[in-house]
Amino acid sequence: MEAELQEARETLVTLQRQRTAVQPVAPASSVPSSGPGGGSSSGGPAQNAPAHDWSGVAMCESSGNWTINTGNGYYGGLQFSPSTWAAFGGLAHAPRADLATPAQQIAVAEKVLVVQGVGAWPTCGQLLVAL
Repeated sequence: MEAELQEARETLVTLQRQRTAVQPVAPASSVPSSGPGGGSSSGGPAQNAPAHDWSGVAMCESSGNWTINTGNGYYGGLQFSPSTWAAFGGLAHAPRADLATPAQQIAVAEKVLVVQGVGAWPTCGQLLVAL
Protein backbone atom coordinates (compact mmCIF):
# COMPACT_ATOMS: atom_id res chain seq x y z
CA MET A 1 0.00 0.00 0.00
CA GLU A 2 2.89 2.36 0.77
CA ALA A 3 4.23 1.82 -2.77
CA GLU A 4 0.82 2.70 -4.22
CA LEU A 5 0.67 5.86 -2.11
CA GLN A 6 4.18 6.86 -3.24
CA GLU A 7 3.23 6.27 -6.88
CA ALA A 8 0.07 8.36 -6.47
CA ARG A 9 2.07 11.20 -4.93
CA GLU A 10 4.60 11.13 -7.76
CA THR A 11 1.78 11.18 -10.31
CA LEU A 12 0.20 14.15 -8.55
CA VAL A 13 3.51 16.01 -8.55
CA THR A 14 3.84 15.42 -12.29
CA LEU A 15 0.28 16.59 -12.94
CA GLN A 16 0.76 19.70 -10.78
CA ARG A 17 3.93 20.58 -12.70
CA GLN A 18 2.13 20.15 -16.02
CA ARG A 19 -0.72 22.36 -14.81
CA THR A 20 1.75 25.02 -13.67
CA ALA A 21 3.53 24.91 -17.02
CA VAL A 22 0.23 25.44 -18.84
CA GLN A 23 -0.83 28.28 -16.53
CA PRO A 24 2.02 30.80 -16.55
CA VAL A 25 0.37 32.85 -13.81
CA ALA A 26 0.05 30.56 -10.81
CA PRO A 27 -2.99 30.98 -8.59
CA ALA A 28 -2.26 32.93 -5.43
CA SER A 29 -1.34 30.64 -2.58
CA SER A 30 -2.41 31.23 0.98
CA VAL A 31 0.82 32.89 2.03
CA PRO A 32 0.37 34.84 5.24
CA SER A 33 0.73 38.59 4.92
CA SER A 34 3.50 38.82 7.48
CA GLY A 35 6.15 36.31 6.47
CA PRO A 36 9.20 35.33 8.47
CA GLY A 37 11.89 37.97 8.63
CA GLY A 38 9.59 40.95 8.23
CA GLY A 39 10.46 41.88 4.67
CA SER A 40 11.15 45.57 4.31
CA SER A 41 11.15 46.50 0.67
CA SER A 42 11.99 49.86 -0.76
CA GLY A 43 8.93 50.83 -2.77
CA GLY A 44 8.96 47.70 -4.95
CA PRO A 45 6.51 44.82 -4.97
CA ALA A 46 5.28 43.65 -1.57
CA GLN A 47 7.30 40.45 -1.87
CA ASN A 48 10.12 39.76 -4.29
CA ALA A 49 10.33 36.05 -3.52
CA PRO A 50 8.09 33.78 -5.61
CA ALA A 51 5.13 32.30 -3.79
CA HIS A 52 5.48 28.62 -3.06
CA ASP A 53 2.76 26.21 -4.16
CA TRP A 54 1.71 25.15 -0.67
CA SER A 55 -1.78 24.30 -1.92
CA GLY A 56 -0.20 21.84 -4.33
CA VAL A 57 1.93 20.33 -1.58
CA ALA A 58 -1.14 20.00 0.65
CA MET A 59 -3.06 18.37 -2.21
CA CYS A 60 -0.21 15.90 -2.61
CA GLU A 61 0.37 15.26 1.11
CA SER A 62 -3.20 15.19 2.41
CA SER A 63 -5.60 15.50 -0.53
CA GLY A 64 -5.83 19.18 0.36
CA ASN A 65 -7.31 18.50 3.80
CA TRP A 66 -5.71 21.11 6.08
CA THR A 67 -7.37 19.59 9.19
CA ILE A 68 -6.38 15.97 8.58
CA ASN A 69 -5.46 13.73 11.51
CA THR A 70 -5.31 10.11 10.38
CA GLY A 71 -3.40 8.79 13.36
CA ASN A 72 -0.19 8.27 11.37
CA GLY A 73 1.81 10.70 13.53
CA TYR A 74 1.65 13.56 11.01
CA TYR A 75 -0.89 16.36 11.12
CA GLY A 76 -2.45 19.04 8.95
CA GLY A 77 -2.41 19.72 5.26
CA LEU A 78 1.39 19.71 5.07
CA GLN A 79 1.76 16.68 7.37
CA PHE A 80 3.87 18.04 10.21
CA SER A 81 5.32 15.77 12.88
CA PRO A 82 4.72 17.10 16.40
CA SER A 83 8.46 17.69 16.87
CA THR A 84 8.80 19.71 13.66
CA TRP A 85 5.65 21.69 14.45
CA ALA A 86 7.04 22.60 17.88
CA ALA A 87 10.62 23.26 16.72
CA PHE A 88 9.55 25.77 14.07
CA GLY A 89 7.13 27.77 16.21
CA GLY A 90 3.86 26.03 15.46
CA LEU A 91 2.86 25.88 19.11
CA ALA A 92 2.40 29.65 19.00
CA HIS A 93 -0.57 28.93 16.69
CA ALA A 94 -2.04 25.63 17.88
CA PRO A 95 -1.09 22.45 19.78
CA ARG A 96 -0.96 20.48 16.49
CA ALA A 97 -0.85 21.47 12.84
CA ASP A 98 -4.30 20.04 12.08
CA LEU A 99 -5.75 22.52 14.59
CA ALA A 100 -4.07 25.51 12.91
CA THR A 101 -5.34 27.51 9.94
CA PRO A 102 -3.84 26.92 6.50
CA ALA A 103 -2.09 30.31 6.74
CA GLN A 104 -0.53 29.33 10.08
CA GLN A 105 0.60 25.98 8.68
CA ILE A 106 2.14 27.76 5.70
CA ALA A 107 3.94 30.23 7.97
CA VAL A 108 5.56 27.32 9.82
CA ALA A 109 6.25 25.49 6.56
CA GLU A 110 8.14 28.49 5.18
CA LYS A 111 10.47 28.31 8.21
CA VAL A 112 10.92 24.56 7.75
CA LEU A 113 11.69 25.11 4.06
CA VAL A 114 14.48 27.58 4.86
CA VAL A 115 16.21 25.13 7.21
CA GLN A 116 15.40 21.70 5.77
CA GLY A 117 14.72 22.47 2.13
CA VAL A 118 12.25 20.59 -0.03
CA GLY A 119 13.50 17.33 1.49
CA ALA A 120 11.18 17.99 4.43
CA TRP A 121 8.47 16.80 2.02
CA PRO A 122 10.40 14.07 0.14
CA THR A 123 7.99 13.58 -2.76
CA CYS A 124 5.54 16.44 -2.61
CA GLY A 125 8.27 19.01 -1.92
CA GLN A 126 9.22 18.82 -5.57
CA LEU A 127 6.27 21.14 -6.17
CA LEU A 128 8.27 23.83 -4.37
CA VAL A 129 11.17 23.66 -6.83
CA ALA A 130 11.09 26.34 -9.53
CA LEU A 131 10.56 24.97 -13.02
